[in-house]
Formats: sequence, C-alpha cells, structure tokens
Amino acid sequence: MKQLIKNKNFVISLIVLIVLAGIVMIAVEGFNFDLKYQDTQRVELYLQTQFEISDIKQITNEIFGNQRVMIQKVEVFEDSVSITTTSISDDQKSNLITKINEKYGTELTAEDIEVQNITHTRGRDIIKPYIVPFAIAVIAILIYMAIKYYKLNMLKVISQSAAILLLAQIVLFCIIAIARIPIGRLTIPMVILVFLLTVFGLTCNLEKKLAKKKVEENKDNKRKNK
Repeated sequence: MKQLIKNKNFVISLIVLIVLAGIVMIAVEGFNFDLKYQDTQRVELYLQTQFEISDIKQITNEIFGNQRVMIQKVEVFEDSVSITTTSISDDQKSNLITKINEKYGTELTAEDIEVQNITHTRGRDIIKPYIVPFAIAVIAILIYMAIKYYKLNMLKVISQSAAILLLAQIVLFCIIAIARIPIGRLTIPMVILVFLLTVFGLTCNLEKKLAKKKVEENKDNKRKNK
C-alpha cells in the first residue's frame, strides 16, 4: 500500500513538473513548428530534366549549411524543383544557381529567379479541421463510459474521464514543447495515439473498479440472504 502511494505521488509530481516546464518553454520559446508551417523563403528552378532529390540535397547542404531545407518536385514532368528554407540571401541564391547550372547544364541566372516569401501557418489553422471530429469522438466515448459504468456514479465517471483525457493532451503538448518536437504532419497522429492509449487505460481502470464493485455487491447480497 505504501509503495502504491509512493508510485502515485511520483507520477503526480512528474506530471506537475512536465506541465510547469512545458508552460515555461511555450511562454519563452513557443512551439517548434515544422519548416512547412514557418515563415520561409522559396525558389523554384526549372531544370529541364528529371532529377533526384538526393542530388539537390547535396547541393543545398553545401549552400545552406545547418538551415532546414524542404525540397519538392513540381510540374507534371517533375523537371522543376522547389527549394524552401528559413531564409535565402543573395549570395546563397547566386551560389545555388551556379551549382545547379554546373550539375544539370542549365543556364539559369540570378536575375530570372525570384525568391518568394511564404508566411507561416497559425497553429489554430493546423488543428481546426480536426476539432469537430475529435470533440464528437470524445463526447461519444464519455457517453459510452457513463452508460457502461453507471454503477460507479455516472457524473464521477464523466468528470474524471474528461479531466484525464484533457490532462493527457496537455502533457503531450508540454513534452512536444520541451523536446522541441516540430509541430507538423506527425502531430495529429501523436494526439490520436495518446488519446487512444488514454481511453484504453481509462477503460481498464474502470473495468477493475466495476469488477470490484460487483464482488462487493455479491458479498452484501449473501449477507442479506443469511
């Protein structure tokens, strides 16, 4: 019993620490958004031939160093490349065009290539399409739990389950902020995974409580029958 209390206190302390650290990190640094959702600059180069992303990657590594770079094939025939990074200076653009001309025999010039400014995507716009479906799923699960485990007090089941589901998501985003995991295409799958694991954990816990309550009810019935 003492060991169980110690473990419970440790988990609570750990959660509180993660949440506080996450709040501080979000307040100071904010979330680390994937390059796709940041303020970026982009150039599109017509190579007149098909190419390998890996070859372009070698060139961008030389030009942009530690900057994060996103490379995509564009156009129907995949003979043009889109290069997106945090910023592109005039020198970087000139060096990039020189390297591309040497690699593919093109005759691109810095004057003909325009650097496009891409504005960032707000976090709320990323999650907006998922809010309604997620809310419906949560409500449906809470109703199911309230009906199935009504013997455990419906209001208590709903309130505790909702609080734990919310807390799990808060902890997840605090971990994302602390670990500087980029907010991007993997964020929603992570949210869904944590949600499903939390629901599974809640269900297992409620099943144990329900089984225990049934045992107690059977004992009470036997006593009454005596």
